[in-house]
Amino acid sequence: MIASTPLRTALIGVALAATALVPLQGTALAAPSGTATAATAAASSVSGIEDATALALARSLADPDWNREVRRAALAADSVGLGALADDATAPAGRKLAARITAADRGVAAAKGLGSDAGSLLRLGLADASMKDRLASGAAPLVAAAPSDDDGAATFTAYDSRGAAHELPLDSATDRPVYLVDIDGAKAVAEGLKVIDKTLEAKGLGLPAPSAGTSLSAASGIDTTRIDSVRLGDVEEPFFKGDAEIFTLVTGFGKDGKPRVDTVEMPYLNDEDTTYYPGQVLVNWSSYKYDMADAVMMEDDGDTNYQALAKAIAAVLLTITDQGAYIPLVDALLDAIPTNWWTDDPDYVDSWYTLARTSSGQRNGAAGNGWMTVSPYHVPEL
Repeated sequence: MIASTPLRTALIGVALAATALVPLQGTALAAPSGTATAATAAASSVSGIEDATALALARSLADPDWNREVRRAALAADSVGLGALADDATAPAGRKLAARITAADRGVAAAKGLGSDAGSLLRLGLADASMKDRLASGAAPLVAAAPSDDDGAATFTAYDSRGAAHELPLDSATDRPVYLVDIDGAKAVAEGLKVIDKTLEAKGLGLPAPSAGTSLSAASGIDTTRIDSVRLGDVEEPFFKGDAEIFTLVTGFGKDGKPRVDTVEMPYLNDEDTTYYPGQVLVNWSSYKYDMADAVMMEDDGDTNYQALAKAIAAVLLTITDQGAYIPLVDALLDAIPTNWWTDDPDYVDSWYTLARTSSGQRNGAAGNGWMTVSPYHVPEL
């Protein structure tokens, strides 16, 4: 924890609160081992749904025709939609599995606080590209839910076609090919940020920015801060998880004097130690009353519930009033977050504070995990 970055701490706390608000739609709340409550909560979480789907898929691979269909799909692409794969199956086991996967997709959407129109979210791919040769040569695959990188475990569970469990190491690829059942992270983030935007707008905390020409200052367009390049040292993703799914929360005071949060999707930020040149608008200054804003960058954890995250943000920000000058939002945010809200959920990546309308050049993240070069960018009116 970096003591000099209180706003980062506050927004992380709000994000980590999301699961606690909806215990049966995110990571399960603590319950006595073996109780029906604990079992129901675990099964209703994204990780629980993934695990149950992995076991069902593993058992279905006892059908040799279906096994070959899945193998061909896994060798042809890094990741395939599991629902589409089952829907298009010619083997009986695949067709039988299709209804179960459809139900699992609906469960994932509910657990992540997404709308009913989110569509198929579950995907299938090999845990590591090095496993392709062994899979192609006919080695019997195992199937696992994509492991969480938040619980500190050293192993994860994979299943064979008999349904037997195998404990595998997290820190290295195994000799046997492993299919991972995971979430389409890019789709989940895109849908999730829509939920956040809609929820905050309904609370008056994310009203649309004025269009160009609605005020003297915007008569000929809008002023923005643009990301010219960005680089992260750690995107919080272990080897088996593939691309990171990064988004940023930009916060400040809106034109109406209320705190606001704007969401920024960053689908290109996949790999650590790689410099990207997106030319992406980070801050639209026509949305803000003061020439200061802060940014917190996060990576979607599989159990992130976007509806609960939005409600937690709104509950905190609605307690804050404009004091006539730009102030950090951190103290009120921290005071408003109950202790029991601090649970694992989205991974914190880095944060940037006191971004000004005139900010230019390289800005290092407060946690020392990344940097951005930014520049003022005027968007002219058409």
